[in-house]
Amino acid sequence: MESDVALPVIEEIKNNVREGLVGKRVDRKYSLDKVVESSLRNAIEAVLKKSEFDFDGYVSSHERPVIIMFVGINGTGKTTAIAKLANRLQKQGLTTVLSASDTFRAGAIEQLTVHSERLGTKIVKHQSGGDPAAVAYDAVDHAKAKRRDVVLVDTAGRMQTNTNLMDEMKKIKRVISPHLVIFVGDSLAGNDAIEQAVAFDKAVGIDAVILTKIDTDAKGGAALSIANAIGKPIAFLSTGQGYEDIIKFDSKWMLERLFSE
Repeated sequence: MESDVALPVIEEIKNNVREGLVGKRVDRKYSLDKVVESSLRNAIEAVLKKSEFDFDGYVSSHERPVIIMFVGINGTGKTTAIAKLANRLQKQGLTTVLSASDTFRAGAIEQLTVHSERLGTKIVKHQSGGDPAAVAYDAVDHAKAKRRDVVLVDTAGRMQTNTNLMDEMKKIKRVISPHLVIFVGDSLAGNDAIEQAVAFDKAVGIDAVILTKIDTDAKGGAALSIANAIGKPIAFLSTGQGYEDIIKFDSKWMLERLFSE
């Protein structure tokens, strides 16, 4: 609970610990504290292990272009996460196209344009206020025509309770049929991040999660909570503002972080 893990997840972990301990014979050379901690670690790792996702393997083995749609509310670092993945893919020798489908905010188009210039990658954009699905369609069309490898689609992020936003997300998904829908959540948002993930999953279906601001999250309990709440894997953790500041989610790394003093 101190690590900001949601109550339903804590209950699952408690049940797993109970199952692991009740009736277990313990060698006297081990202290009871160590036995309980070991059982707790195993219970948490079982939850975290379900959350691992091999993004790089998925992309490398998929037909081209791989279409990836990013969803999540404003302020979570969604646009920056897209830029980081574009950088990661380019380092692997793959070509990318960015789709500025957050037409609701002119600033979002400008932000993605700056990233595209820095990374030297193509961006497809329309005027602010345009049809987000049309932008995404043009980006996919361009990728097919130019034989690009991956299309990364940015989307608007007004509050998850906004019905128009969810209808917009559904339309984009219907028009481009993305291979992956990735939810970008703020690890500091706690239960809000869980509610957002559930709302987007219900509306468009989430395939994987990127958690941002993990470097400023004391423990990282949001990873456990989100993974459990929607039953979807965590692909990456964002650890800073630089393009290289993104790491593959690793259950053992997260486990050590949760147990650190």
